[in-house]
Amino acid sequence: MSVKIRSYEKRGKSGWEVDIRVKLPDGTVHRERVKSPLTSKSGSKSWGEQRAAELLLHRVESQATEKKKVPTLKEFEAKFMSYSETNNKPSTVYAKEVALRVHLLPHFGKMPLDHITPSEIELFKAKKLKEGQKAKSINNHLAILRKLLNLAAEWGELAHAPKLRQLRVDTQTVNFLNFDEEARFLAATPTEWYPMVFVGLKTGLRVGELLALRWEDIDLVAGKLIVRRTLWQKQEGSPKGGRHREVPLGDRVMSVLKEQRASTLLKSPYVFCDAEGQRMNHNMVTPVVPRICKKAGLSKRLTFHDLRHTFASHLVMRGVPLRAVQDLLGHTTLAMTLRYAHLSPDVTRDAVKLLDRETPAIRGDMVETGR
Repeated sequence: MSVKIRSYEKRGKSGWEVDIRVKLPDGTVHRERVKSPLTSKSGSKSWGEQRAAELLLHRVESQATEKKKVPTLKEFEAKFMSYSETNNKPSTVYAKEVALRVHLLPHFGKMPLDHITPSEIELFKAKKLKEGQKAKSINNHLAILRKLLNLAAEWGELAHAPKLRQLRVDTQTVNFLNFDEEARFLAATPTEWYPMVFVGLKTGLRVGELLALRWEDIDLVAGKLIVRRTLWQKQEGSPKGGRHREVPLGDRVMSVLKEQRASTLLKSPYVFCDAEGQRMNHNMVTPVVPRICKKAGLSKRLTFHDLRHTFASHLVMRGVPLRAVQDLLGHTTLAMTLRYAHLSPDVTRDAVKLLDRETPAIRGDMVETGR
């Protein structure tokens, strides 16, 4: 930074011209020649130095502001998806890609991230409800948006992420077979599908977990299996929640699996495979359960996933604690298992009956003191 002073006289007027040179942080030089508002040389020199300092400060702040320009949602999308591909399962990455493309980008895509305010999010929610979207689906989209904004804030692209209020969702009901319907359902199950259907009913495994189940995951001596992987769009990955879980096997399941092993072990590493020993896929098993329901004369049209609901429902109806059901299903939170709580009516009744128990010593003390 340099400040030079020279006198001038023009049309009868005299004063001081200040020549200011300021070198900016990026290496460029800003030069400015101006007339001093002061009449003395020393005063003009001081004024020029102050002006140079102001110029430097202003340019530095301007450059900092330019560097911190907040990207739009569309501009930040690639970084977010790259992060997701590194840290999420393929099915989760796919869900995020669809939610962004179909729902979030059309509404928020052109907005800088700091323009995605709580009021703008409320407009999005209202719009999606008007379009007929279910509250649960909208909440799933909001969860993705929240993760994106939090990540942008964590990486310094956004000063802070706004709060997102999710929509209230009514308690979800589940479809399942009662005990009589289960008997009719199994009686109508074709021989070739019986092992997979029965194991699904008695272990609660998800469809992808059944399709990816290998004989190395099953211990027929100890009577247990380990869920280590799941299948999604021809890709095997870790099960939902990212954790392995152990599922004990009942005697009837053990018997079915032993017969299945005798017929498939030598031709395939997978427990459930096609006639050539190849791993099956979702398209092959999707129509199986609805067809069996129809054949059994059931009014319900269940899916393969509803066999998992049946497993959980029967456990609760038999008095198994919800915490144990949570572990068997592999739910990450107890809240996910609470949808089955209403199937255990004796729980609340038994809890109230505990109040009928009296402690004689305390009752005696109360009588003696006249309480």
